[in-house]
Amino acid sequence: MKGDKERSLHEEAWAQVYPLTDRQFSALGLQVLEALALQAGDSVLDVGCGTGQSLLQLAERVGPTGLVIGVDVSGAFLDIAKKRTRSFQHINLIEADAQTVALPPGSFDAVFSRLGIMAFEDPAAAFANFQKMLKPSGKLGFCCWRSLQDNELDLLPLEASGMLSRADQTPFSFSDAAYIRQILKGAGFQDIAIIPHDEPVSCGGVEETIAVLLKVGALGKIVREDPNLGPQVEPLLRQVLIERCDGEIVRLNASVFVVTASI
Repeated sequence: MKGDKERSLHEEAWAQVYPLTDRQFSALGLQVLEALALQAGDSVLDVGCGTGQSLLQLAERVGPTGLVIGVDVSGAFLDIAKKRTRSFQHINLIEADAQTVALPPGSFDAVFSRLGIMAFEDPAAAFANFQKMLKPSGKLGFCCWRSLQDNELDLLPLEASGMLSRADQTPFSFSDAAYIRQILKGAGFQDIAIIPHDEPVSCGGVEETIAVLLKVGALGKIVREDPNLGPQVEPLLRQVLIERCDGEIVRLNASVFVVTASI
């Protein structure tokens, strides 16, 4: 029951701020799209497609002759994605766990994910599943967080609020490049490239950034689980963000690996 409640709170929080997180994370996904070099007519699986921004970006690249299938475990996220993509006949959505979803072997030219692969219970099984879905010439591309210490986007609010010791490390489970390579090689991938990428990201000014950081990300998870902390940490967060504000924009560094591989 506790897990169901946490998941519900997580989904509700992301649904409330997804236009802001889209703004924040779009550039990270675009790095992966550039690396994949998709062509018109390609078929692509979007793992952890969330509320749908990446689906739209993929659909633009593969065009109406292509196919984009988004899979996500959250029905709430897919409800939003469905509304955003309903005018695109070549986008289909599946509510399922991408780790175990059963799709025909050799179906896709590419498997893509923007920050959607770090919480699998069995990463080896998940990537073996993706490998089976790819065509012989297919490619895998995703981005994942590097370490918490590398990611100002989460580290700064945690330090400002005194909550660093309570941070959940799950989102940073792919922060070791050697571990990524081991998982992908074990799943049958080759030509593995793991490129560090740093991007100053923004969802807007101080108010928008506070709204996001108190709902999602490392600090947001802590506040969701203990709402009484919100009034306590908000002024501390506001102070440090005001100091970091450049004009009307707050930019915080996001550190990821951009990973590609083939079969």
